[in-house]
Amino acid sequence: MTPTRRRFLSISAAALALPGAALATAQTARWTGGALGAPASVTLVGISPIDARPVFARLEAELARLERIFSLYRAESALVRLNQTGRLTNPPPELLELLTLAGTIHNATNGAFDPTVQPLWQALATGGDVTAASNNVGWESLHFDAKEVRFARPGMALTLNGIAQGEITDRIAALLGDEGFGDILVDLGEIVGRGQRPDGTPWQAGIATPQGDIVHRVTLRDRALATSAPNGTRLSAVQGHILGPQGQAPRHSLVSLSAPSAALADGLSTALCLLEKQAAQAAVRRFAGATIETIA
Repeated sequence: MTPTRRRFLSISAAALALPGAALATAQTARWTGGALGAPASVTLVGISPIDARPVFARLEAELARLERIFSLYRAESALVRLNQTGRLTNPPPELLELLTLAGTIHNATNGAFDPTVQPLWQALATGGDVTAASNNVGWESLHFDAKEVRFARPGMALTLNGIAQGEITDRIAALLGDEGFGDILVDLGEIVGRGQRPDGTPWQAGIATPQGDIVHRVTLRDRALATSAPNGTRLSAVQGHILGPQGQAPRHSLVSLSAPSAALADGLSTALCLLEKQAAQAAVRRFAGATIETIA
């Protein structure tokens, strides 16, 4: 499966700090696997690895279910079917919820965040007709309600790679909370830290450049963290993977944002790459609890 750009970046952009001594002080179980095409991990405090097996089995089942909604590469996913046919009837409620948040971020960033940029992204990645693709971009031409999601014109397509990783991270964290776990670290491309580490201290995450240089550390107390670096993946020698709906180039090389939810942090960190600092700060102020951690 092709890794999504957010997954590739988040693996290098958020470092888990779990000292060996701390791990010895409490029962801890760690799951590693894949989500949306790239490595992922979950750490649970207060349970042994053996006792955690049923929990991790339910986690894997939920990941598979969510990929069948949000994946841009699984042929059977709701998103792929929408892009293929231009219309999706009886859309999953999870998709509608995420599209609603995407629309809110779109409005708050004056259109910088636009998941309908997929045709333009694809044209740039494959050497296609960029002008024709540009004509098929526009959030206002996406319509959705409980009955259907549809594009207003042919040739449109949607990518949720700038926000879906956060949404899935939130939903896995919620599943674990429903299972009774208060001390968890979920890293599925974006990071959610709840409760505390085995030694009783808060979870920590490092923000790094695509080259792996740590530039800032963040304490995660019931909080999420997302990082975007446009040049972490490149479409060409001169084109990074984050671009505006009219093909605008990013203004920043690294943006990291913390927020109450990973989906919000994910979407905003993507959009803020395209905004001047003053506009970025104004957009973030519209969301309670959101904080720019790094912008460079």
